[in-house]
Amino acid sequence: MKLLSHLPGGTQDILYTTAGTLVSGFALKSFLVPNDFLDGGVTGISLLIHDPYHVNIAWVIVLMNIPFIIAGAYHVNRKFAIKTMACVVGLGICLAFIPYPVVTSDKLLVSLFGGFFLGIGIGLAMRGGCAIDGIEVLALYTLKRSSFTISEIILGLNVIIFLIAGIKLGLETALYSMLTYYAASRTIDYVIEGLEEYTGITIISVRSEIIKEQLVMKLGRGITVYKGERGFMKDSFEHSEPCDIVFTVITRLEVRRLKNLVHAIDPNAFIITNTIKEVAGGVLKHHKGH
Repeated sequence: MKLLSHLPGGTQDILYTTAGTLVSGFALKSFLVPNDFLDGGVTGISLLIHDPYHVNIAWVIVLMNIPFIIAGAYHVNRKFAIKTMACVVGLGICLAFIPYPVVTSDKLLVSLFGGFFLGIGIGLAMRGGCAIDGIEVLALYTLKRSSFTISEIILGLNVIIFLIAGIKLGLETALYSMLTYYAASRTIDYVIEGLEEYTGITIISVRSEIIKEQLVMKLGRGITVYKGERGFMKDSFEHSEPCDIVFTVITRLEVRRLKNLVHAIDPNAFIITNTIKEVAGGVLKHHKGH
């Protein structure tokens, strides 16, 4: 993905979307559709309709997504809706005309690798600024009219889909399909956020001066320092002292190294970690692409 970073934004979007539709088509026709497996979301609903009635899956996926694309034009923006429509139609063309081979009929391989490739395809399309599956738009619409989060809404909708699958296709197929959905959702996270998902680290220590120096000079990280107070213990609430609260952003692959470095300086240092979905600007260490 870093190879595309030097290209204009519009060209990147087209390449990501094209790759996403091709890989999603491969996942569906080479793994899921021939073996009557499901995924979550609108794709899962489309596969539920396709299986008993044998309606062309290409048409079903396009038609099922149209209402959500229209909703996306109102609840997101028209540009998103147009790009999503092009992506969904492209997926339909791939399913209708590209002779993808059937790779395997082993249920475990189908559920894992079908979900894996579908996750790659959906993730690439999302990086291109559109959606292959319209359930996210439905979740955004429901979010405004309920107290649930988007993740909870999507999970609830998918539970309904898998319950229907269990009744119509059998419990075993429904369970394998849930595994497919899990593999796809985890893969989407990696495609969107990357293996080097960023983590925010907050450090409170009496030896903050040494820690600040080591973070900058040894790890090569930019830091932000908040002025705070430490103390306020139950037995000595009235006693406190000023301290520097150090904040930095690292990749999750570097979390263990940072913790070891801080604890070597101050074993009693208080460290807080939290996942960051996206970062931009500032002083971040950029790794060379391979």
